[in-house]
Amino acid sequence: MTMNADPLAALIGQEHAVSRLNAIAHDPPQSIVIEGGDADARVALALYWAMRLNCASGSIPCGQCPACRQIGDLVFNDLLFFDGREGVIKIGTIRDQRGTWGQPPNGDGFRVSIFAEAQMFKTEAANALLKSLEEPRPGNVFVLAAPQRERLLETLVSRSWVITMGWPDVRRNEPEITEWTTALANFWRTGRGWFERTSPKGAVDKNLAMQVVLGMQRELREALSGTCGTPLSSGLVQMYDLRGLRRIDLVLEQAQDALNTSVPVNPAMVLDWVATRMT
Repeated sequence: MTMNADPLAALIGQEHAVSRLNAIAHDPPQSIVIEGGDADARVALALYWAMRLNCASGSIPCGQCPACRQIGDLVFNDLLFFDGREGVIKIGTIRDQRGTWGQPPNGDGFRVSIFAEAQMFKTEAANALLKSLEEPRPGNVFVLAAPQRERLLETLVSRSWVITMGWPDVRRNEPEITEWTTALANFWRTGRGWFERTSPKGAVDKNLAMQVVLGMQRELREALSGTCGTPLSSGLVQMYDLRGLRRIDLVLEQAQDALNTSVPVNPAMVLDWVATRMT
């Protein structure tokens, strides 16, 4: 992975999440979960945490000391970085590090192990990591970054301090996608008028299905942010409480994963699954 010139650039607008980390840095929990934001912002916040715990200043990361620079380049000797964006995180990866986690850090700060897009854990790998969290070693801290906590093993989350980042800026959907997302929300409310859209042969290809999923995610993030700048996002807030909105987010993430897989899928069936999961 190649980092940007400024590895923390994606934290612009995430001051609240940064402040929460600063507040617990004096007594860092063994494990934190970072949710919300986008993938780049979650990685940036995880790296900020590593800098905060190892900066030579002993306080807010200076960005200039050897530790800060090396963390930004992912070459710090007390940083372990596992990138789920490059594929699933397997049990062998975790087993290979058990000995390292059983030792104190090399320097005077903390060894920080970051799992970017931790929803890519294989189940057995997540369980293997859980064993390390159950046998804490001083000086070792873990960061699990994922779109939302529900996509992680529940027992991992229960042992972690959760930091929720703000959602990315919402962009309005194109009229064609708004037509589809509105029809989807109407089906959630009434149970009618959806399958007539998806059942005709060739009505939905993979690109359209992905655009509908992304479009509904934009509307959902508008609803979760409290802005509700579109009729549909306002309607979602009226239909669902926070728990329901988070459930929609989980369903949409699973649909996106299905459409992104190399295994052939029927795009119309993926959208039908999204529709029926919320009725």
